Amino acid sequence: MLLKKNIKAGKANFLLVIFFSFLFNSNILADTLTKSETTAELSVLDKVSSKNVNIKIKVGEEVFFQNLNIKVLKCYNSKFDDDPEVTAYIQVKDTTMNNNDKVFVFNDWTFASSPSIRPFDHPVYDVWLKKCYS
Repeated sequence: MLLKKNIKAGKANFLLVIFFSFLFNSNILADTLTKSETTAELSVLDKVSSKNVNIKIKVGEEVFFQNLNIKVLKCYNSKFDDDPEVTAYIQVKDTTMNNNDKVFVFNDWTFASSPSIRPFDHPVYDVWLKKCYS
């Protein structure tokens, strides 16, 4: 009597192993990716009147503050427990400037712990990132 191997069952088991390993790895990778928070809190200082105002901006929305148009595109908290780093990508337009060559007054990443790394340079206003949260 001639014995035959069941090749179809072996292929099915192999495909099931591949499928479940893909699902397992995709769940692990999804947890390690940093997700952007939904709200950023900024502190805006008017240098002329010496008034400090805290504003909350949803990520992706524009907020008009006096002569500034502020938009937060991304906002992240680091996963360190002892001293978390807060970073955000911010675009700021000055509505009083008519110079079309320079669209943004500020268009860069900013850090809550070290705002001097990427300073917001404006003669009337200072903008600092305070925190990001969902």
